[in-house]
Amino acid sequence: MDLEFSGEVWHWRGPSPFHFVTVPEDDCAVLRSAASLVTYGWGMIPVAARVGGTTWTTSLFPKDGGYVVPLKDRVRKAEEIDLGDTVTIRLVVDA
Repeated sequence: MDLEFSGEVWHWRGPSPFHFVTVPEDDCAVLRSAASLVTYGWGMIPVAARVGGTTWTTSLFPKDGGYVVPLKDRVRKAEEIDLGDTVTIRLVVDA
């Protein structure tokens, strides 16, 4: 399953601060249909992700009935992504 969408980068300031992009609701519905086949612990969904020319593996985090994509620091630095930027993300879920 391949998904591509754009979203704004936001920062979670919790005990482990991190930057995320929220997956749009329509794409979350598609992900939920495949989640039972690929999820591991706490509803995490492993994916291959790409922003610009940078690819990495990560897991989607469930949040408020949807999913968020964590953006690693190395990805943000390589693509010069700042808080509040809108980025286009491609996700590949091997379901």
